[in-house]
Amino acid sequence: MKNLRPLLMATLLIALPSLGVRTASAADSVAANCAASPASAVRAAAEPVTVWLAGDSTMANPSGGRCPVGWGSQFDALFNTDVTVRNQAVGGRSIQTWLYEGNVSSTKGPDGECRLTSTAYSARWQAMLNASTGMKPGDYLFIQFGINDSSSTCPRHVGPARYQQLMTMMAQTALDRGAHPVLLTPVAAITCSGSTAVKNRGFVTQTFAAGSATGAPVIDLQTSSVSRYNSLRFCPNNGDYASGPVGAFFCNDHTHFETYGAQQIATLVTSEVRRQNLPLAAYLK
Repeated sequence: MKNLRPLLMATLLIALPSLGVRTASAADSVAANCAASPASAVRAAAEPVTVWLAGDSTMANPSGGRCPVGWGSQFDALFNTDVTVRNQAVGGRSIQTWLYEGNVSSTKGPDGECRLTSTAYSARWQAMLNASTGMKPGDYLFIQFGINDSSSTCPRHVGPARYQQLMTMMAQTALDRGAHPVLLTPVAAITCSGSTAVKNRGFVTQTFAAGSATGAPVIDLQTSSVSRYNSLRFCPNNGDYASGPVGAFFCNDHTHFETYGAQQIATLVTSEVRRQNLPLAAYLK
């Protein structure tokens, strides 16, 4: 009986092809694995990512009421569940007061910059730098200031050279931790010149210079926001920001956003993430 078993198996293997039955091979198994969806492979390989946000009120989470709503509060909804957004933007801050909260004096030094009473970092920046709970390799840091920085008085005032220095430092610090900095020019308020919305923010050159110095991508949010205002035909207007399409987008100060406006600005940012082909785009819905 033992001698008949190999003979029966050989006979069966010869007969199966003639019956239309295909036997599996090692090559078949490899081919089946290679045919798996590339998207499935990407999803399987995806690591959870934290996106950190540093900025001012145009990016910040709402503190109560319907206005203002920063675009950063609408950012998380545009990503899949592998992304966690940590929004550390705070209203009223320049890049320097955000970094050195409580340590920026109300007087200027000989260089025209607000004096620091201490170089100790704010709790929010220290939290991002925490070795165990802060930025980790593969995370992202989005940085957008330049609105309050243009103040002529301290403590918010920041000059162009100082602005570039601090933004470069933040970007390089993220890189040193294996994270990916993304720099943004300040989002525009709605200002009309006749029937055309126009740019109204500074520190654009300095933002691009910080990007060049560190190799960080730059999203020109000022340009894209003004383009969006023009596509929505917000100009001309009579200065009434409490009603109509402009009122649905902006708070009545023409600078901050209603929820709808914040959602629109957030999509401008993610559109640039896709257009620039940043790896973070793989996590977008």
